[in-house]
Amino acid sequence: MSKKVLFVATVLRGHILVFHLPYMEWFQQQGYEVHLCARNDTDEQQPQVPFCDRYVDMPFERNPLSRGNLVLYKELKALIDEGDYSLIHCHTPVGGMLARLCARQARQRGARVVYTAHGFHFFTGAKPINWLLYYPAERWLARYTDLLITINREDYDRACRFPARKVALVRGVGVDFARFEASTDRTVIRTSLGIPEAAPVVITVGEHIPRKNHETVLRAMALVEGAWLLLCGVGELTGKLEQLAQELGITHRTLFLGFRRDVPALLAASDVFFFPSFQEGLPVSLMEAMAAGLPCVASAVRGSRDLIEESQGGMLRPPLDAAGFALDIRKMLGNESLRRKMGLRNQSHIQAYGLAQVREEMARLYQAQLDAPGREA
Repeated sequence: MSKKVLFVATVLRGHILVFHLPYMEWFQQQGYEVHLCARNDTDEQQPQVPFCDRYVDMPFERNPLSRGNLVLYKELKALIDEGDYSLIHCHTPVGGMLARLCARQARQRGARVVYTAHGFHFFTGAKPINWLLYYPAERWLARYTDLLITINREDYDRACRFPARKVALVRGVGVDFARFEASTDRTVIRTSLGIPEAAPVVITVGEHIPRKNHETVLRAMALVEGAWLLLCGVGELTGKLEQLAQELGITHRTLFLGFRRDVPALLAASDVFFFPSFQEGLPVSLMEAMAAGLPCVASAVRGSRDLIEESQGGMLRPPLDAAGFALDIRKMLGNESLRRKMGLRNQSHIQAYGLAQVREEMARLYQAQLDAPGREA
């Protein structure tokens, strides 16, 4: 087979550009031609993707049953059948589903298919409809998967019962610690945002979508008198969240900062990281907060539980316990020694999740697939 690999994901900016460039770079360094399929969700008509020799804009839709995805199936299958790829690495539920279906004949010719589950839609506490729709599909598709990668313990334990040829547990996509090495003047950042120097600051980072549970963020912070709240992110719920902040009477100490490229600096200017998400795989924003040395208040859900040990690096509660979260935040803000102890513990614990370590682990997994003899359809 030719030395070509294909990466597939639903979206370009929201997934590939955020998580996978280091692994595309690794393949180029090994002499492979790197191809990529994803929907162009950037503002550019012809985006220039680093470490990519060929980018194909395929407008995947998030609904797996969408008619548009049925049309794309033929296009993706033709690309894979003609591509003569050594390895296909697919991500996201729709990208992973279509790529594995389209790659069945390619596997018979020797291509290896890798799928990373960034958080199964079926999980402990998920709605019954998620189990009815996604569990049978993922279990069935596993038979067309040479390597199924999971990023948290719950998904790994469940995937080990699937018929994939190999299942691995990898510690996420890797945290780039270099982003947190630059010194940051808290006072300068706070002044630029109009925050009083001595004011306590709580920060949350994530898309404004239902899964991230920002309504609970606002309701909890309404109970933490005097503390400022920074919300980094954009999404469909921004307008409703701004309205709720006004109804709760906290707009004077709540900053909707939108999409930010200076998250490390904003974390350095904050005192506590707040993350009451309903569902996670292995949350990058929580890992970055740990790397920045912040104590964390988070929901006790899969992924977050893998990172935060109760009363060690932070506090965990059910996602809708706004009053309980407020209690934890007040406790942390009122105890600088506790914040420092938890922050140092987080910085130490997160070292195992570094980009260099994860990249090395992924390289071993990739190489094992590329070197494996024989073929089983």
